[in-house]
Amino acid sequence: MNNKFCVLAVLMGIAAVALSADEKTTSPAPEAENGIKIFRRLIPADVLRDFPGLCFASTKCATVEPGHTWELSPFCGRSTCVQGEGTNQLLELVEDCGPYPKANPKCKLSEKTNKTAAFPECCPVFDCEPGVKLEYPEIAIVDNADAAAAAADAATTTTAAPKTKA
Repeated sequence: MNNKFCVLAVLMGIAAVALSADEKTTSPAPEAENGIKIFRRLIPADVLRDFPGLCFASTKCATVEPGHTWELSPFCGRSTCVQGEGTNQLLELVEDCGPYPKANPKCKLSEKTNKTAAFPECCPVFDCEPGVKLEYPEIAIVDNADAAAAAADAATTTTAAPKTKA
């Protein structure tokens, strides 16, 4: 595949994710290593017509079998191809750092943030003045029974704040 196709595929994948927001399922997030919390969501997977039964990893410009994981670099995250329970639908379990906090002049992005590290260590770290807590935008949780059933097996979770240094 040439680079133009890969770029087009990445853009189409991003558009598909944005358009499928109403099909998103989220649930509470556990804490990962080193106090980093992970945002997880289950979305319909991109599938190429010539490769049914495989997820299309647009950041890798490759197909992935159900149960396998890939890194989302240059973004900070990873995805797993998930077979919908009792259906032929493929889902993508996306894990990333979640939304950035609302702007706060008393907090700044820490120099300890390592955007090139492996996930989840690439998640942003914020330095805030003593007693200041970051506020995060609310994300609507949509109940989708089919995705929720698959999510139970894939251990899906929801929005959680990135680690902060108070």
